[in-house]
Amino acid sequence: MVNLDKYKSILFEKIKNQLTEWFEMNPSNEVDQEEVNRFLHSLKGTSGTLQLGGLEQIASQLMLVAENREVSWKVEELRDFLYELIGLSYEYEHFHEIEEKPTINRDESLPLIQVIDDDVSMLILLKDALEEQGWMVITNTEPTKATKNYFDMHPDCLIVDINLPTKSGFELLQELQSHNSKKFIPTIVISIENNRNSRIKAYQLGADDFIKKPIDIEEFIVRVNRHLRRKQLFDQSVLIDELTQVYNRKFLEDSFNRSTNELKRLNTYFTIAVLDLDFFKKVNDTYGHIAGDRVLASFAQFLNDSTRSSDTVFRYGGEEFIILFPRTRDYEAKEVLTRLIEKFSKIEFKENGQSFFVTFSAGVFMVLDGNIDLKSAIKTADQALYMAKENGRARVESANSLQHGMKKKVLNVSVIDDDAIIRTMLMKILKSMEFDHIELDIEVFEDGLKYFESKRNDKKGQHFLILDGVMPVMDGIEVLQKVKQSKNANQYHILMLTGRKSDQDIASALKLGADDYVTKPFSITELQARINLLINRMK
Repeated sequence: MVNLDKYKSILFEKIKNQLTEWFEMNPSNEVDQEEVNRFLHSLKGTSGTLQLGGLEQIASQLMLVAENREVSWKVEELRDFLYELIGLSYEYEHFHEIEEKPTINRDESLPLIQVIDDDVSMLILLKDALEEQGWMVITNTEPTKATKNYFDMHPDCLIVDINLPTKSGFELLQELQSHNSKKFIPTIVISIENNRNSRIKAYQLGADDFIKKPIDIEEFIVRVNRHLRRKQLFDQSVLIDELTQVYNRKFLEDSFNRSTNELKRLNTYFTIAVLDLDFFKKVNDTYGHIAGDRVLASFAQFLNDSTRSSDTVFRYGGEEFIILFPRTRDYEAKEVLTRLIEKFSKIEFKENGQSFFVTFSAGVFMVLDGNIDLKSAIKTADQALYMAKENGRARVESANSLQHGMKKKVLNVSVIDDDAIIRTMLMKILKSMEFDHIELDIEVFEDGLKYFESKRNDKKGQHFLILDGVMPVMDGIEVLQKVKQSKNANQYHILMLTGRKSDQDIASALKLGADDYVTKPFSITELQARINLLINRMK
């Protein structure tokens, strides 16, 4: 029997070359209709011969559409037209590597779990097991980066190994303990050291559970799920934010619904304001997250003391707060908040002998429709907040008075991968994604050298790289290393694409500062969800 694998590889290489020619090396931005017909006709015949039935079927269906077309194709239009075929090509090419697992649809509301372990093989094992449950997972091998991610990402569950480089898991827990005393985050210690003293010390430092290695994955999942359920019940039952002592987002929903019901019954308008501390990340980075917590608590107290008894202050998350102003027009709320900005900016904070001052920005939205939901109202006010940030910070903008077509902030997204099928799929995925305040400027590159030669890295603003770990000329680790050594390294957010067996590459990527990794072959749905999560979590 003839071995068809060689010829299948040739076919996939032909597809990649054609995609590169059409979508990346085409100055006219158009593709002749007959050229597309010939490509599909050839693909149908070859895939049928090579017993690639699914590919043959899709090529046949596309041919029926393409043959009746009389005009040339725009590149963007053709990419959309061929997307299903491109995706199936990727799955066929990597079929022998794909593990059988259920399709998982995720959104931002799902739990976020942080796993800290310097054993990369264990990290991969636990990450895969947790993500099979539909949970989002961030991983770290190095304690300093782990601490930063803990405070920046606000995980719903922390899993930490005792044996870590530079500092032990016990030292890490001690460092986080003061934060945990203000917010309930279930903490699980994992360790090969399953002795009585280690268990007692872990519980003394705030651990909720202790799991010995080697880990029984089935039991591990059950125990993690139990802790996540406890956190969910806790969050739903508590109405006061423990750190700031103002109302939390649970009570916000109830209060907003009462306001809209009153609006429907009595036609009494109200205004919702979204407030955000300016450059708060710099406070955390300069003075530490504990100092940042003190600023948050002081800010909340300031808002409570400076607003009317009928106004309600909520902590929405992180450094974001919301105020409901009953029977208040947007311009009235704007005047109040403008005065508060001036007053708060004069408050002096002191940490380690240093003084600093903090300001905030705000967006307001007067609610006139009692049928609007909380999410839509916050989104509208948040758009005004975004404009306040863009217009210089320490100011207030009203969504009601803003003109249509607010300018979005540009995020430079670069895909660097030597596989044309992956580049094409990712371009399609990214172009289909929409964000409230961010416009994606997307480019693709087949290797790191071409990326740097393009001077793309010199563009102003934030950068999001989707980076293949293994490439010719300059591999992903080299690209990551060069980016992280640049003067604007803090503007980069990086998602690594890596092979399942590349433990060393994953370890190097995480240590060099990659924000996350996805193993190849990947589920398109999974990858899109992860990209969406990372972009939405950017400050």
